[in-house]
Amino acid sequence: MARIFEHFVVCGIGPEIRTLDGAKGFHGFDTYYLPSLLDQYPPPNHTLYPPPPPQLPTCVLPAGVLFYSSGFDSNYAYTFPRSYPIVLTEGDGTKIYVSCIAFRDPVSEDIAEAYCIPANSFADKCICLVSRSPSFRLLKNALEELFALCFSPNGSSKPLWEVIASLVSTVPLPTPGKDRVLFAIDNCLLSVEAPPKDGLPHVDISFQPLVQCLDVDNLIKFFTAVLLERRILIRSNKYSLLTLVSEAICHLLYPLRWQQVYIPLLFFSGVDYIDAPTPYMMGLHSGVDTSTLAMDGVVVVDLECNRITTTEDIPPIPEQELGNLRGEISKLLYPNVVGIDQIKDGLYSSSEQYSKAGNKPWGEGHDLQLRLVFLKFFASLLSGYRNFIEISATHVFNTQAFLAMRSRSTGQPPEPMLMQFLDSHGFMDYLERCLGSEENTNNLLDKLQDALRRGQNPISILPSNSVEPEIITIADTDVGNSGSGTKYTYDRFPSDLRTEEQEEKRKQILAAASGLSSSSQSVPGGKDSKSETLTPMERAAERECMVLDIKVKLQGLWLRLLKLGPTDDPLSSFEYGTILALIESDAEGIGGSGFVECIREHINQGWHCQLTEGQFLAVKELLKTAISRATSRNDMLTIRDALEVSADMYKKDAHNVSDYIERHLISLSIWEELRFWEGYFDYLMERSSNKSANYASLVAAHLIFVESHMAGLGIPDTDAWYMIETIAEKNNIGYTQFIKLRGFLSHIEHLLIGYWGITNFKGQSMLSHGLASPRSKDATVENQQPAEASGVGRSWVQSMFSRDTASRTTSLSRVRKWTSDGGSSAANEHGTPRKQDLSATGQKKTQTNVRLLRGHSGSVTALHCVTKREVWDLVGDREDAGFFISGSTDSTVKIWDPSFRGNELRATLKGHTRAVRAISSDRGKVVSGSDDQTVLVWDKQTTQLLEELKGHDAPVSCARMLSGERVLTAAHDGTVKMWDVRTDTCVATVGRCSSAVLCMEYDDSTGILAAGGRDVVANIWDIRTGKPMHKLVGHTKWIRSIRMVGDTVVTGSDDWTARMWSVSRGTCDAVLACHAGPILSVEYSTLDKGIITGSTDGLLRFWENVEGGIRCVKNVTVHTAAVLSINAAEHWLGIGAADNSMSLFHRPQERLGSSSSTGSKMAGWQLYRTPQRTVAVVRCIATDLERKRICSGGRNGLLRLWEATINI
Repeated sequence: MARIFEHFVVCGIGPEIRTLDGAKGFHGFDTYYLPSLLDQYPPPNHTLYPPPPPQLPTCVLPAGVLFYSSGFDSNYAYTFPRSYPIVLTEGDGTKIYVSCIAFRDPVSEDIAEAYCIPANSFADKCICLVSRSPSFRLLKNALEELFALCFSPNGSSKPLWEVIASLVSTVPLPTPGKDRVLFAIDNCLLSVEAPPKDGLPHVDISFQPLVQCLDVDNLIKFFTAVLLERRILIRSNKYSLLTLVSEAICHLLYPLRWQQVYIPLLFFSGVDYIDAPTPYMMGLHSGVDTSTLAMDGVVVVDLECNRITTTEDIPPIPEQELGNLRGEISKLLYPNVVGIDQIKDGLYSSSEQYSKAGNKPWGEGHDLQLRLVFLKFFASLLSGYRNFIEISATHVFNTQAFLAMRSRSTGQPPEPMLMQFLDSHGFMDYLERCLGSEENTNNLLDKLQDALRRGQNPISILPSNSVEPEIITIADTDVGNSGSGTKYTYDRFPSDLRTEEQEEKRKQILAAASGLSSSSQSVPGGKDSKSETLTPMERAAERECMVLDIKVKLQGLWLRLLKLGPTDDPLSSFEYGTILALIESDAEGIGGSGFVECIREHINQGWHCQLTEGQFLAVKELLKTAISRATSRNDMLTIRDALEVSADMYKKDAHNVSDYIERHLISLSIWEELRFWEGYFDYLMERSSNKSANYASLVAAHLIFVESHMAGLGIPDTDAWYMIETIAEKNNIGYTQFIKLRGFLSHIEHLLIGYWGITNFKGQSMLSHGLASPRSKDATVENQQPAEASGVGRSWVQSMFSRDTASRTTSLSRVRKWTSDGGSSAANEHGTPRKQDLSATGQKKTQTNVRLLRGHSGSVTALHCVTKREVWDLVGDREDAGFFISGSTDSTVKIWDPSFRGNELRATLKGHTRAVRAISSDRGKVVSGSDDQTVLVWDKQTTQLLEELKGHDAPVSCARMLSGERVLTAAHDGTVKMWDVRTDTCVATVGRCSSAVLCMEYDDSTGILAAGGRDVVANIWDIRTGKPMHKLVGHTKWIRSIRMVGDTVVTGSDDWTARMWSVSRGTCDAVLACHAGPILSVEYSTLDKGIITGSTDGLLRFWENVEGGIRCVKNVTVHTAAVLSINAAEHWLGIGAADNSMSLFHRPQERLGSSSSTGSKMAGWQLYRTPQRTVAVVRCIATDLERKRICSGGRNGLLRLWEATINI
């Protein structure tokens, strides 16, 4: 028979003392130390019982262990023993319930002597009872009896560890609804029983702490957050409250179950887990500092202050259910207030049950009523849900039909809260359990819905307790040498008897510690003494903590990698580098397998597997590394999983091409090995759910699946067929199936040749940045008008891989490795490389110059060039136009003077607390906007902070200095504000958008303001009249760039188009739709009224107004990554891209302003020079065309200044 008590455990300071940071030895009374498992029953050498959870010591003493100069003192409450429960969750979701008593216990003399700890010192110790049954009250009562028995002045009749052994070994787990077990600890009688299984789940806690800590509204808000599976952090200064409230809210979810991470009492050193991106419910002591954590989206439930805070909105429960739920809870908690107007003659008894319960002290009746209130909530919210259960290959519930039915019945559109709830893991798990016969017959939700329809009392659905349980009495056997009248008393909690081996090991550890303390020096290099002294259980606990830590880190890094913006380069990001380090440095494969597991879990949670260009490259490289490491370990499981997740992912394009990442793994040798494909085939056969199918058909179906992977990887047809044929012959399939397999492989190879062209992928050099397209060209220029770019009906084969020579290079060729020869080559106007000795076209052969400006300790996030119009003073008889001003994630702003070589940094401006995102300047001031939601104004000459402008509620994205001491700013809160620097006030909020503003343009001469961002609308306002002019609607995704010149506004968007608008009419004059990626930069050439656009596809396109519309007259593919900046003047055009490449274009003098010249004016731009590119990721670009300078700011904190000193 199963036992109700699984373990008795003692935790505290063991023979090896380490601080939480891992430092050995005793470091004083104010330092926290790692707890160890000291004693246990059953003993560790007992083969019939599994060991206790390895993380148990850390969890039962979550703060660690402290040393004290004194023990228990009845005059000081903080010295009293503390009793509290905790709940541990195993990997399969099974819960382990632990009751703990922590107290001060004298330090063992041998430990005190070995570590030179002052005599008569005390340290934290914790005794625990561990069980698989949620019998909280029983565990608490039994443990307190053992504690009282130990320190009772009357003593016990048997040795304490014999009492413990008898308790753990003899008390059985009662049969639910049938048995009641009676047993005794010394002279105290205890009992335990479990309710029937067909009722509500067994709960041995009171719900009173939950309703006392939170008012009704906060209770419902807390419940909603749990229901929607948010990241939830519960705070309290009492350990018991954290566990009891967590358990109570989980039970109120019935018939659902919490499916996410569950740590009711988080150990203090695990506070970093709070930033984990996956849903969780954790409890943390109020004394732990979380100020250094991001806490974005975390729902913080403060039980001490009855307060719930979060940075993300929690959608409310539908109005009808919310009103009913609030009313029912209020009736239960405040019956005298709710029913104060009711007469008491018995005519109306609708709330009688609540009145009777409410007039009594809180008890089990209140707990039951509260659980039924929430079960009634689910009955109302999910009314009729069973009619929409549909078992298919993709889902088990028709969500849309259910929402439509509910909308018809309520007359309201679908509620956001309900839509999120129906997509939750908890609801999906409930539906899957509903399909089981046992869950189906004992479903209390269905019974309650039926009872409510019939007008019955909800109590009627619960089983009756008419049958008295059978009493099982556990006799108190006389074990041990308990002679007549012998009493056992203790001044400290006794240790269990140690084996000779345990005693010898303890002596060795203390001897080593004694030598360490006497020498006061570190142990010399060599073997790690920690690894030598750890027990197998401690090693297992340490490894489990390490695995958990790696997986949590990987999950966070993976999601952050996917959130990098289009201007970020994932290959140079912190996230990519850290994931790569975790994969490469882990000999056991935890990093590689954990990374693949992160992707798979993300896919299972509904991720659509789309990747941007940069993310695709990063994930491809990470998977290649993970597979390579797994190959060296012969870890076929990780290789197989990596191959399968690779097949699910594709670049983020309109055609959802799905074989990108697999194709880029062809350089790995594992795919040539028959043993892998045989193992993969065997795996597919083992997991096949259709065991009853014809064997030959089943083999053929799985081999077709294998063929799809082989073709996706680009394995040559002959090699693939050899391996398929070998596996097929071993499985004795018929000739018909052979023909089918050969035909499918030929068919899919033929399709892929159409996509990729005829090429030997194996023979190509595998570049670090990806595999080049077989049809790629170094560069292409289109001087002809491109075809219609509507995109409707255009196949992905044509748009991505099968373009003719008049088209740009394919998307994969855009990431080819740069092959310039150290600056000795440039590119001609057609983008093709050529030598420095340019043909005689009047161009100079001036040497270029590239400098690195060092000073920032974080990524450069903003760059500004002081133009001639912004000259602020004379220093040394020299105008200071041409200065560059940079902002960084290190929260500083720096001013650079390029004229002083080697000493360019002129000033550092400090004042922001987060990353600087926007910079502008005028004659005397610098203005900067930051993620800290503030705008700072500095004096250029003295570098003193003049003003701090506060008013935005989100990070500031744009800033612009205006005439008359005014500043214009825009932010992610959707507002555009104008400030008066002289008075430090916001003059007006001149514009409001429905979402974050990402770009802004202002014409100071007309007072016209244009702004765009995430709401996909370009807004035009007339600031002088204070009125909005137009909402320019047409884009379907975020607007990234905007340029306004006169009556023309040009916008670039993530929808791959740019649009030209008329300010006066508010109409769209043209749609520029030939790019194959988001357009991040647009420029307007005032001289010839042309437009230049740059995109993430690396293309630079020149557009010209012609009779009948606007057309693309020139394409240049100099850059291989997203074009971030375009700056045009009359003679020169400066370009900067995210791959740290720059280019300078020039238009020959004789063509400028020539009215007699024929042909396209925009096509006259010629590439003049491009410097040698270095490996870096660029976030921002600034251009000084007057001095032929282009400056880039990278994620590595460096500014790269290119100065083409050209004499005209």
